[in-house]
Amino acid sequence: MRWYLAYPVRYRQGEELMEERGVAVDHDTINRWVLKYSPQLEAAFHRRKRPVWVSWRMDETYIRVTGEWRYLSCAGET
Repeated sequence: MRWYLAYPVRYRQGEELMEERGVAVDHDTINRWVLKYSPQLEAAFHRRKRPVWVSWRMDETYIRVTGEWRYLSCAGET
């Protein structure tokens, strides 16, 4: 199920991937797993999600590199 959520994999491709690893599973079973467990996984991932900072600042300046003026910019959190 992780492959289906993380990559653009079809259920039949997931079935083949599992078969290569010695697990016989039908693509319909994978579909049921996705429908059953994806809300639980989404909730768990949401709890562990890092907070996004409220403010960003952009610093811009010109610096001299080997005798030529170059534009330099840097974005950072505050």
